[in-house]
Amino acid sequence: MKRIFALTLSALLLCTPFSACVKPAEEGGSAAQSVTLTIWHDKEDAVAAALQSELDKLQPEIRVVLEKKNGLTEALKMVGNDPKAAPDLYFFAHDKLGVYAEMGILTPITEFVDADTLAQFLPMTLSAATYKGELYQLPIYFETLLFMYNRANMREDQVPATTEQLYAYMEEVTGGGHYGFLEQHSNAYYSAGWIHGFGGELINADGVPQLNTEQTIRALEYHLRFARLMTGESEYATVNTLFKEGRAAATIGGPWLIPTVREAGIDLGLAPMPIVDETGLPLAPYSGVQGLHVLKVAAENPAKHEAIKAVLHQLCNTDIGVAMAAASGCAPAFAACYELDEVKNDEMVMMMHALAQSAVPMPNIPEMDVMWNVVGNMLVDINMRKVNVREAADKAQKQAENLIAAMK
Repeated sequence: MKRIFALTLSALLLCTPFSACVKPAEEGGSAAQSVTLTIWHDKEDAVAAALQSELDKLQPEIRVVLEKKNGLTEALKMVGNDPKAAPDLYFFAHDKLGVYAEMGILTPITEFVDADTLAQFLPMTLSAATYKGELYQLPIYFETLLFMYNRANMREDQVPATTEQLYAYMEEVTGGGHYGFLEQHSNAYYSAGWIHGFGGELINADGVPQLNTEQTIRALEYHLRFARLMTGESEYATVNTLFKEGRAAATIGGPWLIPTVREAGIDLGLAPMPIVDETGLPLAPYSGVQGLHVLKVAAENPAKHEAIKAVLHQLCNTDIGVAMAAASGCAPAFAACYELDEVKNDEMVMMMHALAQSAVPMPNIPEMDVMWNVVGNMLVDINMRKVNVREAADKAQKQAENLIAAMK
């Protein structure tokens, strides 16, 4: 496969505008000449290093420069299509691509990668990367929340298969400053999984909030039972500290929590999300997909178009997925990675792969930006201030609708 790609790229260098930048030495060109592409990112060093190592394989014809950018989302809004300031590509989560697509600064990935190649990626990741029918991201890896438990507190035969089993366990062991299960119950990102478990959603694909639908209200009322057996404090630090201290038997948290949990000496177990007894659906948290996006200003530059294509194709293989999994516990988007021992032996990555079957890609529409605070306030009203669920949901629905209307 790589040999075929190398031959194809060589042919392109001889017959496209890209070849004008790489003249053979016998024609007066320098063998060291190359096309340089800049990729903005905000990733940790290990992830950036894995990406750089893979893209360095394209040298000397193509040189890729990774530039870490603080405040990347706002920076992209500022530079737009300015050829003097914008990067050629950026590496980031999928959830903001709707904003940039509406700005007109992105080029669909399908301009560079064919359908057969894209079919080798996990369907969930392609769905996340699609906005209004166009694929704007080449997915590289994804993350989702995980059900974690402390084996010292919860035996294997006590790990709940359903939410009612979880509730029964919570009732049995909660007390005296110890908890059967804790989560950030009044945080929209964490509570979304419960709403999805009832067939609800925070906002639909058309940008219409869904906070007072029957499915969402049923989910909120059901979830409230569990919240009453948790700590009144729903903050990240409180929940995770209690779990790391062994005072909570189970939690739902992100993969970023796992290193510190293990450092704290917790004998950590991972399990599938419990099934909601009433609906037969699992708790389905949001997933976040990370990958490459192409700026339109670069795609329209004849000298860079083929180089961008080469960069994207270089990442359509198992090598980068395996490297990302090793570097940061990332779950690869390329499906064939899960046939390799390096990935199959990683319990956390394989659990995220299993959850990908039901996880919901975080909405990538611009309207989602207003939902986080509105939903968070609604959850605080319900779970902590004891406001009636339907009353709180109706109030939040109107707030979200008004804020979205103001965006138009």
